[in-house]
Amino acid sequence: MKTSSQRPPTKPEVCLVGGGSRPPGFAAIMPGLLLLIGCFTPALRLAGAPLFSLTDKREAIPALESAGPTLHLDYGHGESPGNPVAEFMYFVPLISLEPVSVVMSPANTQCARMVSATRSFTAKSFLVTCEFEFTGKGNQQNVFDHTDTVRQHERELKEGGSLNHQLGSINVEGAGRVRIEVEGAMTGQLPTVTEVRLRFNGRGPPGPVTIGLHDIRYLDGGIQLCNESVARVKTLIFRRTPGPPQMDITVASVKRKDAGSNLWQNVVGGLKGATANLFLKPIPVDPTGNEAMLSFGLALASEAPAFTFPRARNLKVGGIGSAQEATMAN
Repeated sequence: MKTSSQRPPTKPEVCLVGGGSRPPGFAAIMPGLLLLIGCFTPALRLAGAPLFSLTDKREAIPALESAGPTLHLDYGHGESPGNPVAEFMYFVPLISLEPVSVVMSPANTQCARMVSATRSFTAKSFLVTCEFEFTGKGNQQNVFDHTDTVRQHERELKEGGSLNHQLGSINVEGAGRVRIEVEGAMTGQLPTVTEVRLRFNGRGPPGPVTIGLHDIRYLDGGIQLCNESVARVKTLIFRRTPGPPQMDITVASVKRKDAGSNLWQNVVGGLKGATANLFLKPIPVDPTGNEAMLSFGLALASEAPAFTFPRARNLKVGGIGSAQEATMAN
């Protein structure tokens, strides 16, 4: 592990952040994908009850804890088993503007562990790069609840309209790696984080993080999903900027949900992903979640031994379970 001789003076034990207002529209996925995905598949009739009910009056219940999970950071030292992947990905319900359920596969053993850290500080700026390894088996999903969005567009949906390219889930499948890059400015001896980048699709196998996309329509007396696609995430970027916070995203590939993984489909998916990146627009995120990611970056830059997320107000109580339970609950 490489570490520069110059360090920021502060070294917090645990970082806590919170607060912020809530701009609308996180789950409305980027218009550029409209040019790529189109109507590849007919509307899919879901088994059992409809996924959403236009007359359902239930509200998402916020989590009761005063704070979120604590990530333990060993910077590549020792033999720490790391943190459960659901705790590492806790930033997803934090940045979401819609209720989120966490869905784990049975007997999930996925963990995220830091394996190395490199720091470079100058009088005016710094760059910290931390490599995390995802180990274990299983998958974890953050499933977005579009109930409020559906209610707001009830009339249009019943008249034949559709909500296109909605962000349905963010998923972590199996093992892999993520590189977190933290950039910032130095004011005297005080570091300020300006950007945090999560890179999921580096060298080697495809990255473990994907996003699920779908259209929402009113068919056969209920709300149905159609045109389901999967985009493999390349980078997520959080910045400290004036105005409402937004998250930049790039993807490595875009495929239909039912597409295979042969050479031709992978090539086509990669070409669609490259084209999509030309049109993708930043996604509005909750200010609390954006500030949490910048604070996480400060914890990494300061070599804090741990970082505690704030409570995710949109994390649904009892949201951790099987995929079937999540489908029936929404």
